[in-house]
Amino acid sequence: MDIVIDFNPIINFFDLPAHIFLWKFFWYFGWVPIAITFLWGAAQLWLKYIRTQWGASQKFIVLAIDIPRGNEQMPKAVENMFTYLAGAHGTINLIEKWWDGKFQLSFSYEVISIDGYTQFLIRSPIKFRDLIESSVYSQYPDAEITEVDDYAKSAPNEFPDDEYDIWGCEFIQKHNLAYPIKVYKDFEDQIGAPETQYKDTMASLMDLYSSLREGEQVWFQIILIPIGFEWVEAGDKEISKILGETAEKNIFDKIYDAIIKLMGDISEFIYRLWGDIEEKEKETDNTFKMMNLKPKEKKQIEAIQDKVSKLGFEVKMRFVYLAKKEVKNQYKVCSGFVGFMKQFAHMDLNNIKPDMDITATKTQYFFKDHRLNIKKNKIMRAYKNRDDTIGRLPGIFNIEELASIWHFPLESVVRAPLIQKAPGRKAEPPISLPMGEEIASQELIEPIFEEMPTEKTKNNNKQQADKNIEIKGAPPNNLPTV
Repeated sequence: MDIVIDFNPIINFFDLPAHIFLWKFFWYFGWVPIAITFLWGAAQLWLKYIRTQWGASQKFIVLAIDIPRGNEQMPKAVENMFTYLAGAHGTINLIEKWWDGKFQLSFSYEVISIDGYTQFLIRSPIKFRDLIESSVYSQYPDAEITEVDDYAKSAPNEFPDDEYDIWGCEFIQKHNLAYPIKVYKDFEDQIGAPETQYKDTMASLMDLYSSLREGEQVWFQIILIPIGFEWVEAGDKEISKILGETAEKNIFDKIYDAIIKLMGDISEFIYRLWGDIEEKEKETDNTFKMMNLKPKEKKQIEAIQDKVSKLGFEVKMRFVYLAKKEVKNQYKVCSGFVGFMKQFAHMDLNNIKPDMDITATKTQYFFKDHRLNIKKNKIMRAYKNRDDTIGRLPGIFNIEELASIWHFPLESVVRAPLIQKAPGRKAEPPISLPMGEEIASQELIEPIFEEMPTEKTKNNNKQQADKNIEIKGAPPNNLPTV
């Protein structure tokens, strides 16, 4: 028995007039993309709802880090801190993600200045407090870590405000995330004393922070989201792109290529019916592509390979300048901070730039004031909540890049006087040490330059000497005298 396939309905369908063909095509198949879009949107709304519920149950703390005086630790110490922090990364299965709403908790490393006083802060989930403290003490044993109130809570929530105004934005990578920025090793100089060979990039930021007047505040946060090792593939793909190799394509690219190939085969078949066509040129052999690279391409490949060799984090950076209207100096502060960030620019690799298109509190053309206030409220809310979903998608930086941007300044290079510092490790005095409270208290308040003693001062000194003898004991009888 022969099987006969009748193609007449399909042929008749394509022979319909154009307007009838489009209408029937939409009627039969047009609902598919609409249904897919609807289901995707519903899934995202559900995911956002349960993530909000689970996130609200998490508790966070803000820790102030007071660095020891005379700090000579290079940013390599902070790089080791970030390496230890990577231990907070955890694997979340589908049930935990779509039913419980769990997601990877983030950390916020911040450096702020309020009225000219600078402080380094870390906001962390409370369950990771021990992890944060261990990471700091392992590199800075004499540092002091104190739990403090969140400084951002006292700022206005809505703008316009009668007293304060705000300018803020996010900072993003200009090029592909696989390309690195300048790191602290690029700022080392072989000229000069060993302790000054590293030209600390924090010097310009500390100088800007210490120059703020009363009523001015600058906030800078780096939100770190621990991730796995999958991001390394982005570097491999970029290297393949530079070498001209065929990169692995996703399902959409494959479908698109299949359609294009089918159309090309049909066209070739039609042309062959009409006559011969020229043979396709052979593809260029890329075997020796690496040997023929330009110097810039070689540098890019080496830099990408160096970046992906270290641990990475998803990163979101936000900057906020909050000031009373009568003292606001936006051009000085904002331009100064952008200048600080431009220190890390590798013109032939990558750099960090302010996102003036979406998140910056700047508007043009229609309804400027209304849209400007919306942007101000949005970035203030995102900063206060340390939200890693509002605004631009996070970029990826490795631990070396992060330590170059956020680290404790070297005191031999940075001379900002208003940085909060720990005086040193606190310890209990030995048990055998004699205690003289009156002596200690008087020595603390003695003036540096004393005046000529009066009669009353001499009597006080005599009484004090008698007390010293009582505390320390009388001298032995055989002590030689002069």
